[in-house]
Amino acid sequence: MATVSKVINERYGVSEATAEKVLAVIDQLGYQSSLIASSLRRKSTGVIGVLVAEFEPYSAELLKGISAALDGTGYELLAHAGRSGAHNHSGWERRSLSRLGHTLIDGAIVVTPSMIITDETTIPVVAIDPHTGPDGPMTVDADNVTGARLAVDHLVGLGHRRIAFLGGRPDLRSAALREKGFREALYDAGLSVSSDLIRVGGYHPELAEAPARELLSLPAEERPTAVFAANDISAIKVIEVAESLGLRVPEDLSVIGFDNVPEARDATPPLTTVAQPLHEMGRSALELLLELLEGKQTERHLRLPAELIERSSTAPPAA
Repeated sequence: MATVSKVINERYGVSEATAEKVLAVIDQLGYQSSLIASSLRRKSTGVIGVLVAEFEPYSAELLKGISAALDGTGYELLAHAGRSGAHNHSGWERRSLSRLGHTLIDGAIVVTPSMIITDETTIPVVAIDPHTGPDGPMTVDADNVTGARLAVDHLVGLGHRRIAFLGGRPDLRSAALREKGFREALYDAGLSVSSDLIRVGGYHPELAEAPARELLSLPAEERPTAVFAANDISAIKVIEVAESLGLRVPEDLSVIGFDNVPEARDATPPLTTVAQPLHEMGRSALELLLELLEGKQTERHLRLPAELIERSSTAPPAA
């Protein structure tokens, strides 16, 4: 046991021939040391945790950015989905951090937390799309207000005047900021904000279907000519609902989303959207976390720009 331990941990006191025999058996058996045992002995695991409520297109794109940036750092990646129940968001990150902290992971990137994560967590934490904005731990997000304004300005520029908003999760600051940008852009364009054209879609296709159907089932003179959905998956659901009601996109209805996940490009028609730099957000969050783990003083809150991506789901309204 002692000899094997010395070989695994690269300690002196074992001959080269013996070390080669031990390594050969390790390779033959596919042996891996226990993360928990290693963490107890070394006080570290060499593993970065990425905690998400669920694996969906948005978090998957962030994971790609984090994973690519992890190469060469010496750390491994553990992705953990912490939500239980169909739409039970509350408190999943606290449970996950308590379960994984110090025994399986050295630090965590938490994606769209449903609560305020305080600085008193037992391990370093960086939040992407934070719950209440720049409070608590280090954060990375996109410019949600400007992004929403870009979406509305695009629709107004095409000639739309009855523009509906399908919002995101009420518990997330990003959803509130996107609605804020939506309202500001309409106000600046001299257009009124009608409560009849605002619905909550919850950032989830199942939750977006009913409010989308309500909006598109309004009488023709009241029905919106364009819908801005607070994320791409909800926007794609709007397109599906429009098709089921006999409405053509973009001839009868323009639809624009937010995020620029791969599904937006592959939608029918391809979805006009506001792109968050998701891979860059993931990479930046990892860099901030590594600096924390090294004990460096670094920027606490990073906000990245959003960009309008024009595709085929938006066009001038029908005459």
